[in-house]
Formats: sequence, structure tokens, C-alpha cells
Amino acid sequence: MFNSNGVKTKMTAVVDRFKEEMKKVRTGRAHPDMLANLKVEVYGQFSPLNQVSNITAQGATMLLVTPYDVANIQKISAAIRADQTLGLNPADDGRVIRVPIPPLTEDTRREIVKNASSKVEEAKIALRKARDDARKDIKAAELNEDAKKRAEKEIDDMIKDFNTEIDKLFADKEAEIMKI
Repeated sequence: MFNSNGVKTKMTAVVDRFKEEMKKVRTGRAHPDMLANLKVEVYGQFSPLNQVSNITAQGATMLLVTPYDVANIQKISAAIRADQTLGLNPADDGRVIRVPIPPLTEDTRREIVKNASSKVEEAKIALRKARDDARKDIKAAELNEDAKKRAEKEIDDMIKDFNTEIDKLFADKEAEIMKI
């Protein structure tokens, strides 16, 4: 008998990774994950912003970045300003960095949805890769033809369920982005 738990674990990991990616997508509201993985050069190496500072949302339209070492404040501000995909203009007072989140225009919202849809396709490709690996394992397994067919059907049903979940997550995020 073919054990589908490994495949299910891989597919669940893909969906979890997709959920994390969707958290980072800008929706017009301030959210600390927007900046969490932004790379900042400190102490001669690049580190994610959330490892060199504390990021908090201060209301719906403001992020507050508090560096662990105030000597890095200029580098952090420059890194936020340099990331054109964010389109943010931080201001610092020597201790903390305030990052106002501008309201999204209709065109910006459409562009964000378009970029988010590319994440959907990446997740679905990862699911198909997991399915293809499982099919190779099924063919290599010493099973009779009926057992192989059942295992392939189980994998196909599983991928259909995971694809539906990804589509639902994306539809929810799209509605959140497009909501004014």
C-alpha cells in the first residue's frame, strides 16, 4: 500500500508557505510583515529587517520601526526607501523610524493583485511538483495496478483540494486588497 502522508505533508507545507506570502502582500493597512524580510546591510552583512529592529503597526496607516542599535537607523531608513516595490517614505527622529502607509490607488491595487496572482501560480507549480514526485514513487513501488490507480486517484483528489484552498485564500486576499 502506498503511504500518502508524505505527499500530504509536502502539499500542506506549500499551502502554509503560500499563506505566509499572502500575509506580506500590501492591502492598504499597516502590517509589520510588510517589512519583515526587507534586507538591510548592517555590520557588513545583509540581514532581514525584523532581525535588526522591532516592527509594530501604530494604527492602520503607520508602521513604527525601532532599531535594536540606533547607529543603524540611517541604513534601515535607506533600505526601506530603496525598495521601490513598497513605495514607502520613512521618517526618523534619531530613535525610531515612522513609516506612513499611503492609501492605495485603483491602479496600485490592480498591480498588487497581479503580483499576488504570480504567488498563486508558484504555489500551484510546487503542488504539481509534489504530485509528480508522488507519481514517480507510486510507479517505483511494488504495487498491483489497482493499488497504483487508487493511489494516483488519492493524490489527484488531494491536489484538487489543496488547489481549491489556494484559490480561496487568494480570492479572500484579492477582496481585501480591492476593498477601499
